Amino acid sequence: MSVLSTLRQRSQPTLATFTKTYSAHRPLIQRILTSGFIVYVLASTFGSLSTRPAPRSAAKGDAPEQSTRKPPRVAVDAIFYQRLSRIIRLVIPGLRSKEALLLFMHSSLLIFRTAISLYVAVLDGKIVASLVRVQTVPFLLNILRWLLVAIPATWTNSWLSYVQNKLAIAYRTRLTEEVLKQYLGHQQEGPEGKIYYKLSNLDDRVKNPDQMITHDIQKFSNNLAAIYANLAKPVLDVILYNYQLSQNVGAEGLVLLTILVQLSAALLRKLTPPFGAYASTSTQLMGALRHTHSRLVEFAEEIAFSGGEDTEKMLVEREYAGLIMHENRVLVRRWWHGCVEEGIVKWLWGSFGLVICAIPVFFKLPGIHHVDLGSRTEGFVTNRRLLLSSSDAFGRVMYSYKDLSELAGYTARVSMLLDTIEDTKNGKFEKVLVSSASTEENSRILRGRGKIIESEEVRFEDVPIVTPNGDVLVKSLSFFQHLLIVGPNGCGKSSLFRILGGLWPVYGGVVHKPPADQFILIPQRPYLPIGTLRDQVIYPHNKSDMDERSITDDDLLAILSIVQMESVVEREGGWEAAREWRDALSGGDKQKIAWARLFYHRPKYAVLDEATSLVPTEIEGMMMDHATELGITLLTVSHRPSLWKYHAMILHYDGMGGYVFTELDAEKRLALQEEKQALEAKLLEVPKMKARLSELLAAREEHVA
Repeated sequence: MSVLSTLRQRSQPTLATFTKTYSAHRPLIQRILTSGFIVYVLASTFGSLSTRPAPRSAAKGDAPEQSTRKPPRVAVDAIFYQRLSRIIRLVIPGLRSKEALLLFMHSSLLIFRTAISLYVAVLDGKIVASLVRVQTVPFLLNILRWLLVAIPATWTNSWLSYVQNKLAIAYRTRLTEEVLKQYLGHQQEGPEGKIYYKLSNLDDRVKNPDQMITHDIQKFSNNLAAIYANLAKPVLDVILYNYQLSQNVGAEGLVLLTILVQLSAALLRKLTPPFGAYASTSTQLMGALRHTHSRLVEFAEEIAFSGGEDTEKMLVEREYAGLIMHENRVLVRRWWHGCVEEGIVKWLWGSFGLVICAIPVFFKLPGIHHVDLGSRTEGFVTNRRLLLSSSDAFGRVMYSYKDLSELAGYTARVSMLLDTIEDTKNGKFEKVLVSSASTEENSRILRGRGKIIESEEVRFEDVPIVTPNGDVLVKSLSFFQHLLIVGPNGCGKSSLFRILGGLWPVYGGVVHKPPADQFILIPQRPYLPIGTLRDQVIYPHNKSDMDERSITDDDLLAILSIVQMESVVEREGGWEAAREWRDALSGGDKQKIAWARLFYHRPKYAVLDEATSLVPTEIEGMMMDHATELGITLLTVSHRPSLWKYHAMILHYDGMGGYVFTELDAEKRLALQEEKQALEAKLLEVPKMKARLSELLAAREEHVA
C-alpha cells in the first residue's frame, strides 16, 4: 500500500504539470488537431474514391480476342476515371462554356446554403436559450431573424434544384450533339462515314444504339449533375460543421468522434453491394426488352401473316422475366443494405453525437465558460444541430459512393458507345464470325485491305465479296459498269452494292467508284422518311435545297407523271400532306416514289436492287427508258427478262463462289429464255400425257375383253 501511495504522490505533480502545460498550449493543440482533421477528411475522401490499379489487360491498348471478350468493366477504379475524364472534356469543353458557368453558379449556391445552415444552427441555440431564460423580447427577435433567414434559404434551395436540372440538360445536350455528329454527321466515304449503319451491322458490341443515345446518355447526365452536389457539398459541410463543432466542444471530442465514425464507416463500405454493376446490367436488360418490342412493331405484318403471336409473346416475356428477376435481386440487396446503413448512420452515429454534445455539460473545458442553464442549453442545442448536420453530410458522403458506383455503370455504357464509334471510324470491328472464316485462305482474305479510288466509272478489280460475319461469298471479283447482275439468293448480289456504297469494308483489290452524290440505290423496299409528300420525292433534300436548284412543285408533278403517280398529290391532300407513308402507300407506289426520287436527283449512276419487282411491266419500261434518256448508268439486280435490253454486260453468280462476267446479247438471251420456258411448259405436260396414255391403253384392253 505504501508503494502505491508513493507512486500516487509522485504521479500527481506530473499529472498536474501535464495538465497545466496542456492548458497553456491548448489553443495551438486545437489548431493542430483541427487542421489535421481537415486534412484527414480530404485525404480519406480522396482515398475512398481514388482509383484502384486497372487490370493489365485493360490498361493495354490491344483489342481483346473475340472469343474471350467480356462486358465493359464496371467499378470505381482507374478505368472509370479515365472514361469519366474523357466524357467530362466533351460536356465541359472550356472554362468559358455555358456548362462551366452553370457549374460555378451551382458551387456558389452550395457554399451559400452551408453558410445559412451554420447561422441557423447558432440561431436555434439562441431561441432555446431565450425560452429557458424566459426572455420574451430576445425570443421574439430571434423568431423574426428566423423568418428573415427563411427568404434567402428558400431562394437558394429552389435555385439549387433549378441549376442542377439545367446542368443535367446542358450535359445531355452537349453529349448528344457530339454523339450524333459522329453517328450521323459524316457524309464522306471510307471508314469514317455511315457510322449509324456500320455500328448496327458490322459490330456486335452495341446491340441497341438508339437506347444508348436516348436513355443511357440521359441517365449519365442526370447522375453526373447530381454527383457534384452529392459529393463536393457534403465534404465541405463535414469540414465546416466539424470546425465549428470543435470550437464548441473541443477538438479532442472531434478526434474521438472521427475515430468511431471511420471504424463503423469501414464496416459499412465492406457491406455495400456493387450497385454500379447492377445499374449497368439493368440498363442493358431494359434495352433488350425495348429492342424486342420494337422488332414486334417493325415486323407486325410478317408476324401476323405467320401466326407468330405465341412465339413473340414468349420472347417478350422471356426478356421481361430476366429484367424483373434482376430487379428483384437488386431490390433485396438494397433492402438489407438500407437496414444496415440506417442502423449505422442514423442510430449508431447519433449515439456517438449525443455523447460528444454532452462533453461541455459534464466537463469544464479551458476557454469555454457556461455560467447558467440557458448558456448550457444554448450550447447543447447548437452543438446538437451542428452534429446532426455533420452526420447528415457524412452520411451523404457515404451514400455518394453508391451514387458514384451507379455513375460508373452509366459511364461504362456511354464510353462503350464512344469507343465503338471511334473503332468503327478506324475500321476496327468486333463481330462473331462464321466457322469458315477460320480457314487459312479465308483468314488471309479477312486480314487484307483493299483500295478505294474515286473515279468517273464503276470498276471492281480482284475484290473479294465478304459479309460482316466473315462469310467469303466471292474470293475475287472483277467487272465494270452498265451491268445486270443475276444469281441465286445469298450469292452476293446485294453485297456488291454495299461495298460500292461504302457500307462494307474492302478486304482486297481495287474499287473504282464515283463520289457518293453521283449514285443512288433503289432497294426493293424503299425508305420513306417522316415528312410531307414532297419530302418523299426530294429526300434527302429539303424545301430550301429544292428551291436552290430552281425546281418547283410543278416540276415534281411532272416527275410523278413519268411514273404514273401524279394523282397521289390530289388524293393525299397536296404536297404538304404528312402521313406515315410506309403504311399509306402500296408496295408498287413506294417503288414508284423511289424512281421519282431518282429522276429528281439525276445522278450519274443508279443501283437497282429488284427496284421494279412490284411495278407493272409497261410502267417499268417507261421508267427504264426515261433513266436511259437522262444518261443514268444502271447497275441492276433483277430476275425480270424485260430489263435485259437496258444493259450491255451481265454478271452471273453461280452461288458456289464463282461468277461469269460477259457481254449481254439481250435478244439472243431473250430468245433462249423463251425457248427454255416453252420446253419447260412442254415438260410439265409430259406427266399428263403419260396418264392419258395409260387411260387409253386400259380402255382398249377392256374393249378387247
